[in-house]
Amino acid sequence: MEINEQCVVALTWVMEDTLGETLDVLDEPVEFLIGGDDLFQKIEQVLQGHTVGARVQLQIEPEEAFGDFNDQLLFLEAKSLFGEGLEEGMSIEGSALPAGCNPDAPKYLLYTVAEIYPDHVVLDGNHPLAGIALRLTLKVEAVREATEEEIGRGSAGTGFFKIQPVHTQAPGNDQLH
Repeated sequence: MEINEQCVVALTWVMEDTLGETLDVLDEPVEFLIGGDDLFQKIEQVLQGHTVGARVQLQIEPEEAFGDFNDQLLFLEAKSLFGEGLEEGMSIEGSALPAGCNPDAPKYLLYTVAEIYPDHVVLDGNHPLAGIALRLTLKVEAVREATEEEIGRGSAGTGFFKIQPVHTQAPGNDQLH
């Protein structure tokens, strides 16, 4: 079966940045709905017409992936608002930001604690891959027809990997896996 709109494709991949640094490796196949919300549009376009066993390489620019880095999504907050246990690299849901944080910080974002200073914390609402061009080597492991349920919800439903560009990103859908 060829990959076309509203089919489900099982993929493995290696994701690198443009310097060749490996960012993610998916060894076990994961299913994605073509024609839904599971994959970036450019990935879907490149996969069209391929069959099981195909290997595809492509580069996705930031504006086609997780968007450009936006310095307006950096927030300097008082460290005292967060209590004990705060560590660089940890994630905080915007809806769970403590009272007293900047009210302009969007509640639907997932923030990373980027830096910790003696009195302040830098929260970064950008996706960790924002501003990075991605090189993907994809392997098509399986292709099947999508069910009506998958088509209806716009996803193969694995919940494993949901990617959307920042400008269309819905709450809770900004994690790589």
